[in-house]
Amino acid sequence: MKVKDTPKHLGLRHQLAFLLEEKGIKDEAVLQAIRSVPRHLFLDSSFEAHAYQDKAFPIAASQTISQPYTVAFQSSLLQAKPGQKILEIGTGSGYQAAVLCAMQMKVYSIERQSELFKKTKVLLQKLGYKPKFLTFGDGYKGLPDYAPFDGIIVTAAAPTIPKALMAQLKVGGRMVIPVGADTQDMYVIYRKSATDFEKKTYGKFRFVPMLENKN
Repeated sequence: MKVKDTPKHLGLRHQLAFLLEEKGIKDEAVLQAIRSVPRHLFLDSSFEAHAYQDKAFPIAASQTISQPYTVAFQSSLLQAKPGQKILEIGTGSGYQAAVLCAMQMKVYSIERQSELFKKTKVLLQKLGYKPKFLTFGDGYKGLPDYAPFDGIIVTAAAPTIPKALMAQLKVGGRMVIPVGADTQDMYVIYRKSATDFEKKTYGKFRFVPMLENKN
């Protein structure tokens, strides 16, 4: 790894967590994960100086690493507990997966971009984060073989809420998903029973599109 994790980076992460707390993130498990995960190692080294600003940045395959507030906000909305099974749609840089791993979740993650999937799988291994399962495929289909999940987190913009993902959510579980075209509403889908779902929105966000048509 070209860039190492130093006490300076740790200090910057503490500052970032303090900023996110000021912006309304109150979940201490999420804040602790933000303090512990070295975000600069998930970015191109040319962006290292900006790694602990609350901004999104470009990564491979014309994708982005979400701004820390968005990662923390989505993680908080999940309301997941250590040991629970979480499906992530859109592995991307691996930063969100690392945050969930740091929160002691059992993470299952799908990435649509082959280049990104290969790079991120190696990176997570190097950094010692161990999702239960990483795969290259179509996030719209989810992972039915591993369902049901306690939580599902979608890190790309879907035009509608995929029915396949709703079906893979455990009763009592929550799905956090941005829905819309140019800007998205952040939805939380709570599964109350086998057939009853409760939907709420939590503000406007902007994500890259969720892509499909992968086997």
